[in-house]
Amino acid sequence: MNETFHLDAVPIRLKGCGKTYDGGVCALEPLDLAIAGGETLVFLGPSGCGKTTTLRIIAGLESPDPGGRVYFGEDDVTDLPIERRNVGMVFQSYALFPNMTVIDNVAYGLRVRGVARAQRIARADEMLAMMHIADLAGRRIDQLSGGQRQRVALARALVVRPRVLLLDEPLTALDAKLRDTLRLEIDRLLRELGITAIYVTHDQAEAMALGDRIVVMSKGRVAQVGTPREIYHRPANSFVADFVGIMNRLPAEARDGMLAIGRELLPWSGPEGHVEVLVRPEDVIMGTGDGHLDARVAAAVFLGDRTRVLAETADGRSVTVDTPGRTDLVRGAAVSLSFDPARLLTLPR
Repeated sequence: MNETFHLDAVPIRLKGCGKTYDGGVCALEPLDLAIAGGETLVFLGPSGCGKTTTLRIIAGLESPDPGGRVYFGEDDVTDLPIERRNVGMVFQSYALFPNMTVIDNVAYGLRVRGVARAQRIARADEMLAMMHIADLAGRRIDQLSGGQRQRVALARALVVRPRVLLLDEPLTALDAKLRDTLRLEIDRLLRELGITAIYVTHDQAEAMALGDRIVVMSKGRVAQVGTPREIYHRPANSFVADFVGIMNRLPAEARDGMLAIGRELLPWSGPEGHVEVLVRPEDVIMGTGDGHLDARVAAAVFLGDRTRVLAETADGRSVTVDTPGRTDLVRGAAVSLSFDPARLLTLPR
């Protein structure tokens, strides 16, 4: 990357930012959130959970309800429109001008800011090189693939040297392999630039790969804020546990510091009485000898790097297990399931 290209890492603070539309429809409960300068924060959740509304409030495309404030650093930008906040935005739909060449699309934001042509072309060339699409400068947008168009959209957002980069489901329209490639490129780019970035997605893999922290949202509220590892391994509630990844739920009985699962007693420091323990598929140990639970293979799907097994216990409960990809299992095979107490979770009642 050109060492002269530098973006300031601007912290963002939301204070009491909610959004209620005409008719009393609440899209976002009042939200307080601090985003560190240079952090990549990902809003993750299903459709209609409030994540895009939050992004639009940060951008200046929506105003928060009375009393809500948005700060970029020490600057209160709540009443500033988007064009005065100096944010870069990347959308799922690309939002490129089909009647312009690639380089003219990238340079457009500089043009409306009154930057001289020679300077804006030089900066656009720099961005195209950074995106590895310099050879596409003279092409029309309709001559580009989806991945190339998204790279152009990123270049256009960054060429104006924004204070904040906002990305709203930018990879949703792309095929799976291209999404994986661009996800890595975006992560590399954000780390190199050090820019404060806010990324909206419903895709868990994107959130895990890109986020320094993830904000999981549900029904207009924040369900949990944490690092990818915290969100995955220590979900705060049932919604997060079920939404992020796959979680098995097993009934158990806890008494006197021991947990009974099946025929085994495990050391236990959690709550006592009838409990429901949670365990991720990769944390279930599957074998053919003695274990905590007896089961049979109901289905086995080879996924390349792993085999995902659906095991059915004697009481009819299904347990999902991830095993090494070379494991070869047949439907109906008898297996045993074992658990490491350190990897079992319970949620607050």
